[in-house]
Amino acid sequence: MPELATVASELPGYDPEALSIELARQTIARCVEPLCEFERVGLREALGRITAEDVISPIDVPSHDNSAMDGFALCAADLIPGCATHLREVGVALAGKPWCEVIGPGECVRIMTGAVMPPRGDTVVPQELVSFADGHVTIPAGQTAGQHLRLRGEDLKAQGTAVCAGTRLRAPELGLLASLGIADVPVVRRLRVAILSTGNEIRSLGEPLQPGAIYDSNRFTLYGMLQGLGVEIVDLGVVGDDPLALESALRQGVRRADALITSGGVSVGDADFTRALLSRLGDVAFWRIAMKPGRPMAFGRIEDDGKSAFLFGLPGNPVAVMVTFLALVQDALSQLAGAKPRVMPRLTVRSDTALTKKPGRTEYQRGIAYLAPDGWHVRVTGAQGSGILRSMSEANCLIVLPHASASVAPGDLVEALPFEGLL
Repeated sequence: MPELATVASELPGYDPEALSIELARQTIARCVEPLCEFERVGLREALGRITAEDVISPIDVPSHDNSAMDGFALCAADLIPGCATHLREVGVALAGKPWCEVIGPGECVRIMTGAVMPPRGDTVVPQELVSFADGHVTIPAGQTAGQHLRLRGEDLKAQGTAVCAGTRLRAPELGLLASLGIADVPVVRRLRVAILSTGNEIRSLGEPLQPGAIYDSNRFTLYGMLQGLGVEIVDLGVVGDDPLALESALRQGVRRADALITSGGVSVGDADFTRALLSRLGDVAFWRIAMKPGRPMAFGRIEDDGKSAFLFGLPGNPVAVMVTFLALVQDALSQLAGAKPRVMPRLTVRSDTALTKKPGRTEYQRGIAYLAPDGWHVRVTGAQGSGILRSMSEANCLIVLPHASASVAPGDLVEALPFEGLL
């Protein structure tokens, strides 16, 4: 198994101490290998799971030529070109109850949406276009052969791919698979992710707060974001700044999970033992990202007793934890879980306020995007300190200021990454 730093060093511009966010993404993507353990689950248990292989349709969809409208089925050869045509109604075709007799010359069949086309029928005329009385129907001129039909297999051919491998199954996919008569589906084994908070000042809920101590919020925000990915979560709790305790927790994480997310312990001011410990247990691809908030972030792999897990060492500040997770960790976990990459849509919006920034790092401001008469606007939620978790609670998007960009003036266009679909 090659060292991650060796794999990453092949990327142009690689610097483990000051990596651009784009190079960080490329580094992680190059190093992470998807799980290869599969299982089959029933459709009701498949929501949010990742397909392990292409799911092949056993049938044509639609399974028969059928009507796309309520109207009258007929044979286009019976229509008089350029003139109205008078036909005799000889039957009714309903969805689930087809008319099986052949439509003869000068005949038509009343048909409902979804009903199978009768033999010889090749055209449907909507009922609102015709006039009918005493079993006779007048078809106006101007009809086109083959109109208002849904042809057998036009949506999906038998033996065609219904759902591609690496698809996260949502309600539409479950409905599609059910429509094909597929009762269970092959999926990748659920990803197991361990979470751990570090620091002598961190207290679990219910514990008294001494001066200088704070309650642990990071495990709860991580828990919420991981739930949206459908992973199994292993909570390793809080570990103080003690080398032996931290090593024991990390080894436990490797034994129980495929990935380990820590918060705290990777900043420049933190104890040197963290970096030394991670390097001893495995290898680290990078330690710093040219981004704000979230500059101190480690990515690597740690090993214990023949097992390994990818490590995402996040900063300790609550907002930085959330931003680095959304910017880098979420896609990495999806890749590890076997999901195809997804591109989240971004809005181009007009900033209501000035935003100070220097080129050389990517910055994420917490914002509130809203629709005004002249288009989409965004305003910041207030103070942007990386410890102000309320700024994330009030926001509905992140304002993304790219690596090379400078300060933003009021009225300038910026990109906003909506939280809808992320959180």
